[in-house]
Amino acid sequence: MKLSTDRILTTHVGSLPRSAQLSDLLLRKDHDENVDQAEFDRVVREAVADNVARQAAIGIDVVSDGEASKVSYATYVHERLTGFDGDQPRKPALDLSPYPDFRERIARVAGKQAFRRSCCVGPVEVQNRQQLRKDLANLREAIAKTRVTEAFMNAASPGLVAAFQPNQFYPSHRAYVEAVARAMKEEYEAIVAAGFILQVDCPDLAMARHTGFQDLSETEFLKRAEQHVDVLNHALAQIPADSVRMHVCWGNYEGPHDHDIPLEKIISIVLRAKPRAVLFEAANPRHQHEWTVWSDTRIPEDKILVPGLIEPCGATVEHPELVAQRIARFAEIVGRDRVIAGTDCGFGTFAGMGKLEPEMVYKKLRSLVEGTAIASARLWKRSMARARYAN
Repeated sequence: MKLSTDRILTTHVGSLPRSAQLSDLLLRKDHDENVDQAEFDRVVREAVADNVARQAAIGIDVVSDGEASKVSYATYVHERLTGFDGDQPRKPALDLSPYPDFRERIARVAGKQAFRRSCCVGPVEVQNRQQLRKDLANLREAIAKTRVTEAFMNAASPGLVAAFQPNQFYPSHRAYVEAVARAMKEEYEAIVAAGFILQVDCPDLAMARHTGFQDLSETEFLKRAEQHVDVLNHALAQIPADSVRMHVCWGNYEGPHDHDIPLEKIISIVLRAKPRAVLFEAANPRHQHEWTVWSDTRIPEDKILVPGLIEPCGATVEHPELVAQRIARFAEIVGRDRVIAGTDCGFGTFAGMGKLEPEMVYKKLRSLVEGTAIASARLWKRSMARARYAN
């Protein structure tokens, strides 16, 4: 993982808007409908090339493939692993439960269907390596045509898989998560071996408290989160911490979020995870104030903070000056050399969902780049002034 010595770098969480054509193909494929594989591969390859080119054009330093080949960041695994089947409804998130009309509005999907929500009904093992190979090849080909600092690829953490796909097979939750970790370990190592940064998505450490694991008490949830970190660390045993980053969030959806577990209750668990960089929400109204939690926490010297400086649910484009002010807070906490500018969450978390037009998304990302440049200029100017004064 590279850090700049003369400015703060920029990145994002991973997913980017998919075209109507790509979303339709992904949803049909997700529901086991007949899809022309050659056509699917072509559309995905072109989407990845376009995603990387547009990120590079506006100055994003650490880019992704936009998760173009995945119907969602959490449920894509049922195409790659055995043991998952069905399509079962889930309980609504605790903050949305009292509002059925609102839930229906925000859950509307472009087209006729939504992504599947499978359950674990059998042994979890790798069954399809081909799509991962294609993903790696597509990203490699796309970045070869641009000038970017680095590229990363997302993968679901074992705990995230369990939060979205409930266990109906293994004798215990721990046995289930460990089985998922053994299967996902191959994907994690392949991404790093291909020369990319691995991003493990870990909303199970925060969002799952009021979604997938809402039936647990807070104490039970925190014990489960600790268990998930232990299992994740074991799955990452052969990968250097510097090659991994993790994303923690409370859910990329519009809603009250008044059941979100506070950061101060999970931060020690998050910091026990092996990945060197931590991406987290810091821009939305529910979690923007939690920069003080980071300020009051003893953060290990080897950790890099990647705060979200823009939020993905609203169409308003954050002013670059606001971005600069937000990032300055975290630079004061850990130093400018241990901060990368990021986003709260992805912009295309689920195929067919999301209200922002692609042009809106790239305007927001451009503001991220511009605001980070402002912050960098101020931080390095201040450093030079201090150096002159010291001499």
